[in-house]
Amino acid sequence: MRALETVLVTIPATAPPGDVIPPPPEVGGGPPRRSLRSPAVAATPAVRALEKARVAHTLRPYDPAHPAEQGHGEAAAAALGADPRQVFKTLVTRVDGTLTVAVVPVSGTLDLKALATAAGGRKAVMADPADAERTTGYVVGGISPLGQRKALPTVVDESALGFPTVLVSAGRRGLQVELAPADLVRLTRARTASIGR
Repeated sequence: MRALETVLVTIPATAPPGDVIPPPPEVGGGPPRRSLRSPAVAATPAVRALEKARVAHTLRPYDPAHPAEQGHGEAAAAALGADPRQVFKTLVTRVDGTLTVAVVPVSGTLDLKALATAAGGRKAVMADPADAERTTGYVVGGISPLGQRKALPTVVDESALGFPTVLVSAGRRGLQVELAPADLVRLTRARTASIGR
């Protein structure tokens, strides 16, 4: 760790202006690297939660602009060249009236009946976007399952466990975080179940 700090402190002093830092390795190309905060990427509550828990992760910025017919998660997967089954979207729902987070692949949709069952309820509906933003502290399109203002019951689609790493929103549009699915489940205190289709 000390060597990394020295390198990071030395690079700005010796690198010519305009030097570009190479992008991170391809998604799923091995365990995520520990990411250190960069002035170019402001820390979000999600990133701070990962750093506080000392969880290995890689921040993956991208241009958030996308066609209106394309969802935020699908746009992130396309911009990053990532497998849409490995990129997960965070949806805020109400299960029997209780706000509940569902984390499912961007390649599919949320099965509300399966979510209700997994959360121990009878009926699930999508939450009002204003309620989702107010409760999580994030804006729609950048809601992260990590570092939410109020910790909500969370269910992660079990397909996440089939990948060495997954990507979820890092708490703002244009920024994803890659981490091990076990760390995602542990930090969100989530249940896993088949809730996507």
